[in-house]
Amino acid sequence: MQVDESKKRQWRSRLVLLLIVAMFFGSFGIAALLRFAGWEPEKHKNFGELLQPPLDFSAQRFPRADGTPYDWRPEENGWRLVFVSDRPCAAACAAQYDVLHRVWLSQGRHATRIYVLWFAELPAGAQPFEGLVPMRPAPALTAALRDIDAAAGHPAYIIDSGGYVVMRYPPGFDPSGLRKDLAKLVK
Repeated sequence: MQVDESKKRQWRSRLVLLLIVAMFFGSFGIAALLRFAGWEPEKHKNFGELLQPPLDFSAQRFPRADGTPYDWRPEENGWRLVFVSDRPCAAACAAQYDVLHRVWLSQGRHATRIYVLWFAELPAGAQPFEGLVPMRPAPALTAALRDIDAAAGHPAYIIDSGGYVVMRYPPGFDPSGLRKDLAKLVK
C-alpha cells in the first residue's frame, strides 16, 4: 500500500513538472506562432512605409532657399519631414503645408528636434514657422523620389539626422499616423 502511495506521489510530481514545462514552452510557442504569422501589437507598427534599404543622402548638401548649404548634423539627433515638388501645385501644396505645420506643432516640446524641409515654392500666404527650412529644388532628391508628383497628390518623407530617407507616407496620408510615428522617433 505504501508503494502504491509513493508511486502516486511520484506521478503527481512528474505531472506537475510536465505542466510547468508545458506552460513555459507553450507560451514561447504561441508567441513564435503569432510573430511568424505576421501579427504584431499595434504599438509596434508604423503608419508610414519603412524604406528598405533607406535612401542615402548623407553626402549630399542641398541648398536652402537663401543659397547656403543645408548640413545634416547627425550629432543633433533631429528628424526631417520632407516635401518635394518639381512643379507648381498651389492648392495641393497649401494643404500639404498646413498638414506638415500641424504635425510639427503637435510634437510640443519635441518640435525643436523636427525640421520641415520644403523643396518647393512656398504657398501664397503661408506663414513661416520655427521648424520650417525652405529649400531650393534638388534634382538629385527629385530623381531618387520618383513618385513625388503622382496624380493622387504628394507624399511626405522622413529623413533621419544622418541624411537617410527612412519612411514614406503616400499621397493623402493620415496626419495622425505621421504624428504618432514622429512621436515614437523623437522620444
